[in-house]
Amino acid sequence: MVEHYSNDYDVKCKLDACKTYPAITDSERGEIVCGGCGLILVQNMPDSSYENNGYSQEDFMKLTRTGPATSLTMFDKGLSTVIGDNKDSSGKALTSKTKYEFNRLRTWDQRSKSRKTATLSKAFTLLHAMKTKLGVPDSVVENAAYIYRKTVSAKLTRGRTMASLVSASLYAACRENNIPRTLDDIASAGNIERGVLSRDLRTIIKKLGLSLNQYDTTSFISKISNNMNLDEKIKRDAYDILIRCEKEQITAGKHPVAQAAASLYIACILNGKNISQKKFAVESGVSDVTIRNRAVMIKKTLKLLD
Repeated sequence: MVEHYSNDYDVKCKLDACKTYPAITDSERGEIVCGGCGLILVQNMPDSSYENNGYSQEDFMKLTRTGPATSLTMFDKGLSTVIGDNKDSSGKALTSKTKYEFNRLRTWDQRSKSRKTATLSKAFTLLHAMKTKLGVPDSVVENAAYIYRKTVSAKLTRGRTMASLVSASLYAACRENNIPRTLDDIASAGNIERGVLSRDLRTIIKKLGLSLNQYDTTSFISKISNNMNLDEKIKRDAYDILIRCEKEQITAGKHPVAQAAASLYIACILNGKNISQKKFAVESGVSDVTIRNRAVMIKKTLKLLD
């Protein structure tokens, strides 16, 4: 006797003598049989395997079954229906009458999309453009798209521009994943004012209840030193200076970028490399006066360069 099960495959044989025997799954035949008596418990199971042994685009298109994975960075999460070219399944061109009908179908398919769908499409296009400018990973962009969708669901878009909300969502995602990007970097990539970005960011944090951790200052040391092509010895010395500053508790409440730039500036002097504070100010995005004040505090506290 064969029993059909819809979704639950946690089955056992009903015979008392077979309760101690496990169920055996035969993936090739799509069956689950009893290990004691051999009774077929489940048959015609769908094959959920995925042949991912292809190493080219052609092999991937032939072996794939479920298509690409869904993504929050797509306005329809990658599940929309796309009407293809004017060709049939065999590759032959459609007749003029059929071609006209499909053109009308494409037009109505485009018109039938809601206003929310069109807005999400524009927002995520801007998000991908900012991703290219800032060089952030895909996981951060996915997180930013999730935050923006929550912002839209919370009806926070009224009175605020789409660019500022997308930028604020991306900055919040960078903070959550510890990707060193400042407000100035995000504002420049999104072509908005820093004050507007800061205001909308505070609104999103308050309304959505986000908990954003402070940036790790060491990540800014790597960013600034890589942009200025500094030696590895200078970078390590800057790390040591920053760790000593944290032990002395003089980093609390201070700008992390200014702290990193001042540590690198002092490390350059210790290694005999003269780089002006103005260059560090340009690379870090903070004023040279701030870097000078932080450098004086570090020298005085750690008793360096006496």
